[in-house]
Amino acid sequence: MVRFLQHASRVADRFARAVCMLAGIMLVASVLGIVVLRYGFGVGFIELQNLASYAFAVFMIFALPVCMAQDGHVRVEVLSERLSPRYRVWSEGLALVLLLIPLFALTIISYWPNLSYSWAIRERALETGGLPGIFLIKTALPLAAFLMIIQGIAAFLRRREAEYGAPPLPGDPPSPTSSGTG
Repeated sequence: MVRFLQHASRVADRFARAVCMLAGIMLVASVLGIVVLRYGFGVGFIELQNLASYAFAVFMIFALPVCMAQDGHVRVEVLSERLSPRYRVWSEGLALVLLLIPLFALTIISYWPNLSYSWAIRERALETGGLPGIFLIKTALPLAAFLMIIQGIAAFLRRREAEYGAPPLPGDPPSPTSSGTG
């Protein structure tokens, strides 16, 4: 199970990075297009403005799991920096179980009816001439929340493994240091 979660974490990280890169490229290209068309030719396109907004939203949403995978999230470590690494592992586990998983699971559960409706009507931008497919953009939020849960579990497992060593998995041979009695 641990290996599966670590593999899932790597796949999720690659996926989130690819989405962020694509969204970043689309954001830069659309903003550049908006500026050149508006100030160079006096022309504006609502589609480009929608594309810039959507790309920015997707980029920011998928940056969260990427940040979690890189252990780049901010922690307030006023007390824990003075305590043992084992305390940090347990505090990470508690934060995962009591905060991260419930928060992002609640995000998925509470957003689901809105997402289902958006897909049912194939929602598009409200502006006249706006881009279709806003339902695809809305899918990014629950998907990123799911990736955050995966990355949170994987981050905890990495920290636990660094502190306690590799956890034994079912079917693994006993370590040479163990007595073989259970």
